[in-house]
Amino acid sequence: MDVDVELQEALERLALFADFERGDVERLLATAEVAEFAEGARVVERGQVEVGFSVIIDGEAAVMFDDEELVVLPRGSFFGEISCLLGEPAVADVIARSPLRCLVIAPSEIERFLLDHPRVTLRMLMTEARRLKSMDERRV
Repeated sequence: MDVDVELQEALERLALFADFERGDVERLLATAEVAEFAEGARVVERGQVEVGFSVIIDGEAAVMFDDEELVVLPRGSFFGEISCLLGEPAVADVIARSPLRCLVIAPSEIERFLLDHPRVTLRMLMTEARRLKSMDERRV
């Protein structure tokens, strides 16, 4: 298998994969896909099924609901985890705000991936907690 060293190094720099070693990244790349999107492209459409778990390698994306930008996701952020874990359609659109490159783990692979990498699972949980806290603070 040809190894994209630049891609491996980019993934190793992301906080989500902070404890990964080169072999972990290689195994991840063997089961995941890299997807690229042009600026303005719809990455996920509200109601879409089979949404994968996506981690932004380069670029940024906007989470949109009814034409309102809810949040901008920079490099290292992730999306699609709720749909992926619950097996439910996406509840918002995700639009590329710049050229975007994402690592995408298929819904059929996410459970095994998270069980094999508990630190990634913990980091995801902490991010979700921060997102919920932020939403609660905006309501006050």
